[in-house]
Amino acid sequence: MSTQHQNSYMLLFRSDDWYEQLSYDEIRNVINQNHAWVEELIAQGKAKPGHALQHNGATVSGKNGSIVSDGPFAETKEAIGGYLILNVETLDQAIDIAKANPSLMYGGSIEVRPVAEECPLDVRARELAREQQLATA
Repeated sequence: MSTQHQNSYMLLFRSDDWYEQLSYDEIRNVINQNHAWVEELIAQGKAKPGHALQHNGATVSGKNGSIVSDGPFAETKEAIGGYLILNVETLDQAIDIAKANPSLMYGGSIEVRPVAEECPLDVRARELAREQQLATA
């Protein structure tokens, strides 16, 4: 029995509207290639279905969410247009999968990010609790 642990990696599909310059036939072709690419990854157990993201939205920041910016990407034209979750062993494997995405031939780009096993806030809270415990011991 294998005790290997699979890791999760998120592919973030960046969109600067590279597809706006494509013809109808080129768009249909890249859609079909992308669907086949994703379906193969799902069939191999390497991916969970992802979704496209709308261009509109908001960014909430500041104390008590006091700042709401129009759009999730107010500072950049290159927004995240969708995502896919991969279940593979290494970052290199996730990168190799991303390299095979058909959209790259047309100017798309993909960010590959490991999914954290736990929230960094939890990690920091444990560190601070240990420091406090040592200081009072």
